[in-house]
Amino acid sequence: MTAIKPSHSVLFEALRSFTTLARTLNLSHAVKELNSTRQTVRRHVDQLEAMRGEELFELVDRQYRLTEAGQRALPEAEDLLARATAWSHGHASHANGLFTIKYSAAGSFEYHLQQHPISKVWESGSELMRCAVRSWALAGGQIEDSAMAIMRPYLLVYRRQNDSWLCCEIGEESAFASWFGWAKARSSIGSILESFPGGSIIASLMNEPLEDIERCHGLRLDHVFTRVPREDGGDKIPMAFQRLTMGGEFPDGSFALLSVVQRTYDIAIPHLDDSIIRTMPEKLVMDVPQKLQGLKPFVA
Repeated sequence: MTAIKPSHSVLFEALRSFTTLARTLNLSHAVKELNSTRQTVRRHVDQLEAMRGEELFELVDRQYRLTEAGQRALPEAEDLLARATAWSHGHASHANGLFTIKYSAAGSFEYHLQQHPISKVWESGSELMRCAVRSWALAGGQIEDSAMAIMRPYLLVYRRQNDSWLCCEIGEESAFASWFGWAKARSSIGSILESFPGGSIIASLMNEPLEDIERCHGLRLDHVFTRVPREDGGDKIPMAFQRLTMGGEFPDGSFALLSVVQRTYDIAIPHLDDSIIRTMPEKLVMDVPQKLQGLKPFVA
């Protein structure tokens, strides 16, 4: 194949054609969804294949199938497309290397996130977050290490399952348990992390912090404001929280995604006024447990 270099606008449309055809595996359905033509979709796929120097689809009994190369290319293509769309709508940005999400749909879904340097935990973070970092470091990320025992009641633990995250553990004193209740928390173990509201664009943005930790196995601190019902079909209630995400390890050596959340007014999201953050009912603010107060950051 001869390599070609299409314009950025053509590349964007080619990615749309590729991801849509990859999802439907039916040219007629893809054409209808894209409001395009068969010739255009085929041309877009041909352009991408020429750029990459590999075939993305194969026809078997007149049915489209992704090749191995197509399967490898698809997640990144979906991510690129979602990020480009989010950027063009002002939903995502970076400042000093730190990620920001700004998403609000009237009467639908609202989600604001500001990534902070991990040093924020020591400068002004809560003792819950400091204790989590301490335990994680002393345990070397091993979730069954004795150093993690004090944090287990506050943890959410996930395992990667294909393109989703499987919930393995919900601490009985975690933010999830105190928001949704004991029954919902216990029933959610073994379930897949629910699809995010707002469609594929916001889903990709919200999944980025999780994949960031999966890639680096490190630590990440985010401040978040959103609105979430406390029960199925209930009213959306303002929720402001700090979230510390950590890369961990199960006893078999596989990756574990660990998350500690604390609902608090002490969050900083530059594009969001403090008066909005404080719309979260005061009774939902989480206090730091007595047993975690006054712990030394590390031990010799």
